Amino acid sequence: MEKDNRKIRVECRKLLITRNELDLQWLIGSPFFPPLTILSTFRCIHSDPSGPDFHRESEEIRALLLKGFDVIGALIVGKSDTEKTAVRAIEAARKLRKVLSGSTNSVNEETIGAVADPDTGDIRFFVSETEGSTSLELVNSVSYDENTEKFVWETGCLLRCEIPIKLPFCFPVNKPADAENIFLRAVEAVIAKFKDPNVVYMVEASSKASSDVVQPVILRGEELDFDTALPNIELLDKAVHNSDQKLLPCAHFCLKNKSTPELFSVENADIIQISVLLNRSEKSPKCKAPAVEYFPAMEETRLLIVDFNLEVLCYAVQGIPLMHAVSKLVIPGLVDQLNLMKKMTLPNLLTQHPQLHPYHFSLPGIAHPITVAYELNYGETEMKQVDIRRSLHLRLGLPFDRPLIRIANALDLSTKDRSSNSSTRRGSSLLKDVHIGIPSSGVSGGSVSLVQGSYEYYHYLQDGFDDSGWGCAYRSLQTIISWFRLQHYSSIDVPSHREIQQSLVDIGDKDPSFIGSREWIGAIELSFVLDKLLGVSCKVINVRSGSELPEKCRELAMHFENQGTPIMIGGGVLAYTLLGVDYNEATGDCAFLILDPHYTGTDDPKKIVNGGWCGWKKSIDSRGKSFFLHDKFYNLLLPQRPNMV
Repeated sequence: MEKDNRKIRVECRKLLITRNELDLQWLIGSPFFPPLTILSTFRCIHSDPSGPDFHRESEEIRALLLKGFDVIGALIVGKSDTEKTAVRAIEAARKLRKVLSGSTNSVNEETIGAVADPDTGDIRFFVSETEGSTSLELVNSVSYDENTEKFVWETGCLLRCEIPIKLPFCFPVNKPADAENIFLRAVEAVIAKFKDPNVVYMVEASSKASSDVVQPVILRGEELDFDTALPNIELLDKAVHNSDQKLLPCAHFCLKNKSTPELFSVENADIIQISVLLNRSEKSPKCKAPAVEYFPAMEETRLLIVDFNLEVLCYAVQGIPLMHAVSKLVIPGLVDQLNLMKKMTLPNLLTQHPQLHPYHFSLPGIAHPITVAYELNYGETEMKQVDIRRSLHLRLGLPFDRPLIRIANALDLSTKDRSSNSSTRRGSSLLKDVHIGIPSSGVSGGSVSLVQGSYEYYHYLQDGFDDSGWGCAYRSLQTIISWFRLQHYSSIDVPSHREIQQSLVDIGDKDPSFIGSREWIGAIELSFVLDKLLGVSCKVINVRSGSELPEKCRELAMHFENQGTPIMIGGGVLAYTLLGVDYNEATGDCAFLILDPHYTGTDDPKKIVNGGWCGWKKSIDSRGKSFFLHDKFYNLLLPQRPNMV
């Protein structure tokens, strides 16, 4: 059965993560958006032939998903009876929602069941209105939005609450088994405080690009509403001012307008800071001295102190009243995160406590952030952390050769002014991404493939070091290593010429006399250094003459599309950095985006681009000449992304 007024709205770039038969994906939406709006999808990674492990799935999704987003359906890849498969997807989604909410009541909200063909990738959508409904509705009206960030962030904002907790508790030395129950009761006492009538929540803006000064708002626990369901909350007009502080909308702390599309992103979202204060003296007009209560221990006891560093991030639309934002989003988020850390602490309660810290990430293809709690006792390269990240990459459909959820890639939400855009890497004065904004190549009908991510421009005479005439390959290597550093594949400093030479001596490729020399290096030496310092493997392409380079354009374009790393191209005693190609496959016309390390001037982007030190070089220009010499042998070094998470 189909209703004409039904419409599925897909607001994520990649809905189908995998085409493996019987794979299950959870569809993510939000009560703040129109029903049947899909914002992202999470893969089900804990299942067996009988179905999903709902307990493990709910625990991990609860930790990942910000409050303000919900599971609204499921998608199953399969070729069997489509409608029966859709019923299974809907039943699985409803069961997961029950486990996530901790409720046994029927789920009476619309739920999506989608079925994807493993061969074609075609998806059919069905909707069930209530849990007791016996019929499904086929929905053929499906829209895919190209501007997902604007949809999510034009009217949305983030709520951030950070609480460091030191939780002391005592247990009898001769009864260590009692420690767990005493610890659990102490955690429950903290959770109860979040809803205490005397607790105070201070709401304030944490980042404003305007000069407006907005005073903080104080909300008391007794004023909060814990009963109204989130979908039933009446949203307020952002322009209406209310004298009752608890009824002020979140828009009170948000920018009034965002003029450019670039501002519609997680990184540029309005952030509202929530601080938790406990008013122990209530409203007594009498002055009271601090009181200390003494509870004598009847037997020898041991004191333990457990540290919890909570940092909760929630999503809200700007029209939701502050009191509901705190009671329905922030407090449940604090409770869930504290319970997560409690569970992670229990196995080592009496030994070394884990150092747990939540981090928030903005990931490609997902318009909303996710949260991951990492244990800092382990280094990022230790297998336990690698396995955790690999599992997250699998769930979120992320490539395994991108370090997307390493700590270095976490969102920085602590800065007060996030409106400025620096053109250089923090701690470095070098120019970055100088090719952005350069004129087009002039290739008619060509397809442009470029380096992915950021790099720094290294060239002759930098750092007061005179390498003119021999150091171009060193400089190209430094640019390549800066790319791996800026993409967080490595935290090592970009090596100097001497350190590059030392690496080649260490592996036995060069004699000790090579250190401090002015000897030229080529593609093979660069590959050795990248392997030693970064563990990066390289592909080397040999070209007999410059006239044959256009024949490699298709292969180079595939490299930039799949690997995205800068390429070193060397011929004779000259080396360049290749940042992209523009290639017309039909005509064979092509151009190469060259970053020239032979530049000796000041780091002035206009001077560099206008002087041709960064720009497109055609295989054959209008005068019939080529940038690459026809009688010269060329080596191209193509660094490969390491298979790491």
